[in-house]
Amino acid sequence: MDTSQLKPKVDHSSQSGSEHKQDTKVQSRLPGFYELPIGERLSTVVKAANLSDSDRFHLGQFGSLNGELADVFIENAIGTFSIPLGVATNFLINGHDVLVPMAVEESSVLAAASHGAKLARLGGGFKASATEPVMTGQIQLFLKKTCDFDAVLTEKKNELIAFANRGHDSLLARGGGACDLDWHYIPEMKSLVIHLHIDTRDAMGANIVNTMCERVSALMPELLPCDIGLRILTNLTERRLARAECFVPASTFDSPEFKGTDVVDRIEKAYLFAYYDVHRATTNNKGIMNGIDPVLIATGNDWRAVEAGAHAWACRDGKYRPLAVWKKTLHGDLHGQLELPMAVGVVGGVTKLHPTAQSALKLMGHPNAKMLAQIVVATGLAQNLSALRALASEGIQRGHMSLHQKNLDLLQHHGSRVNSTN
Repeated sequence: MDTSQLKPKVDHSSQSGSEHKQDTKVQSRLPGFYELPIGERLSTVVKAANLSDSDRFHLGQFGSLNGELADVFIENAIGTFSIPLGVATNFLINGHDVLVPMAVEESSVLAAASHGAKLARLGGGFKASATEPVMTGQIQLFLKKTCDFDAVLTEKKNELIAFANRGHDSLLARGGGACDLDWHYIPEMKSLVIHLHIDTRDAMGANIVNTMCERVSALMPELLPCDIGLRILTNLTERRLARAECFVPASTFDSPEFKGTDVVDRIEKAYLFAYYDVHRATTNNKGIMNGIDPVLIATGNDWRAVEAGAHAWACRDGKYRPLAVWKKTLHGDLHGQLELPMAVGVVGGVTKLHPTAQSALKLMGHPNAKMLAQIVVATGLAQNLSALRALASEGIQRGHMSLHQKNLDLLQHHGSRVNSTN
């Protein structure tokens, strides 16, 4: 059943946010629900939750997807949830102009990214780089007795790497595959943890990593007296990093209210505030992820994995720090740099199957995984630059609230229209 063709009936109580009284108690126990076609699932939840025809219409939309893809991407699919898709402009990365697609529901985010890119452009744009796309998987062993695991693993290291690569000829042909192995011991648990490092090329690589870890773990009881624990990737991809930096001339910040040199000083102090204060660092890093997450979402990448890795990276020295570093140069200009783990892919999974994600990658010029990582990090740095400039000069609320005024006007208009019909 194509629910996108249903015509919604106006339900003012639901639209206005007022209480929508239910005639019956909601039922969440729905045996066999996942086996139903999407249209029947939607009908089932509409009945179970006593929803209106308008609710049914909005829940059952598919946008650029279809029922088959929605069923692949999520269990118990009934529709999709739309997020606005915009394009950030002004980006100059390694001498090349780039249009950056961003999927986000907050108007100030994309405006700030574009403005930050414009500021950086005046200093030559962003210089970005990325390491080889090496992911890391963990194999946890519980040792049954004391043994010289260092000697054993050192002797068998190359053999284990070769065993991990068996059956992955296409990945090896592209220059990827398992490339290193190391280990550490957790005395509190009497647990040996082996790290298998794998170059996943243009894939994010979670499935490849997990498969190789499970394969290699099968050999461990033959080498060491152990029981097998977890075998899974880590999202702290310390060997898969992306970096971006920019220089902004102090004169760029000149305005009738502020001297550019003063703004540079204040931005540097804002960075130091975040460096020494965890509360400021948290909000600072959230702002950086404001720029990063929408690009990941628009390209079908796992933004939750990148978020986890970024925040772990922020406290790698034992204290939570700001991800980006801002300093005044010897000439009084501003220099910013951002480095963090960036495991992204341009093949496989949602990135390959989602039509909007594919179009977003085309919009960016068909980047490979390393180039996409650089674009993502440059966007995060642009977002941070724009926010710190605002904080260091007129304050965040002037621009922030002016961009939100359309939302406020719409809410006021919507509320007035609904009230007039009651």
